[in-house]
Amino acid sequence: MVKVPDFPTSNSWYHHFVSYGETDTMGVLYYAEYLHIFERSRNVYIRERGMSYAEVEKRGIILPVREAQCRYRSPIQFDDEIFIHVGIQEWKRVSMKFIYEIWNKDKTILHATGMTEHASINPDGKPVRVPEWFKELFV
Repeated sequence: MVKVPDFPTSNSWYHHFVSYGETDTMGVLYYAEYLHIFERSRNVYIRERGMSYAEVEKRGIILPVREAQCRYRSPIQFDDEIFIHVGIQEWKRVSMKFIYEIWNKDKTILHATGMTEHASINPDGKPVRVPEWFKELFV
């Protein structure tokens, strides 16, 4: 596995097999599906820290995506086994930035990298400071 510098030490790996429905007519993972896979990996990352995203929302914090980015490096095809590396790269007062790497089965090919930045808002849609209890999940 090629080490990508400065990946957060608090991180998680999400395991995924590409389904037929996630591919385009060429049998390649459809470009927009990468964001769905990022979301799945992010939810697993939060859950592995002891709290579901549903519980985060019940506590009054909603994390809408403010920005998303994906760099496609090598195609992923139907039935490929992939691993998604996810961590939080940056904390701001009312937002956070998750970063992602998508690797092949034996973690020798980096298929894609990406990031999503999330605002921290209350149920009324107003920006709020990222709560300490949330940050502490990722220490």
